[in-house]
Amino acid sequence: MISVKKFFTKEEKEHIVEAIREAEKETSGEIRLHLETVCKGDPLERAMKLFQKLKMFQTEQRNGVIIYLAVKDRKFAIYGDKGINEVVPENFWEDVKEEMREEFVKGAFADGVVKGIRRVGEKLKEYFPYQTDDVNELSDDISFGE
Repeated sequence: MISVKKFFTKEEKEHIVEAIREAEKETSGEIRLHLETVCKGDPLERAMKLFQKLKMFQTEQRNGVIIYLAVKDRKFAIYGDKGINEVVPENFWEDVKEEMREEFVKGAFADGVVKGIRRVGEKLKEYFPYQTDDVNELSDDISFGE
């Protein structure tokens, strides 16, 4: 199995990070992509643990979102903090996952991730629009586990 850090090409990683930056330009919300090789158990529970470990709850409006992929197991989840979870429509996270899954089944993993980031960014913009004093509270870089 190749390293999880090599799952996306250099160009795909740049495209994903750029999508995060573009999405965050319009909102005070924060988005992070985290990749691991395997996920033992439920991917949503793992995403929630990583959310804590990566200190994504440390946003002023509790509007951080993590997109989690376990590449070998083909599992993924999206978890949004309290602030964003309270305002998005009931099935929003599942709808975004379904849009991503449509790309994933074609083998277009980077496109699926970018599509998910853009949809999450649209909702963050809707509920947490950019303010002139907003600062980028969390890294835009992709994080990796093993």
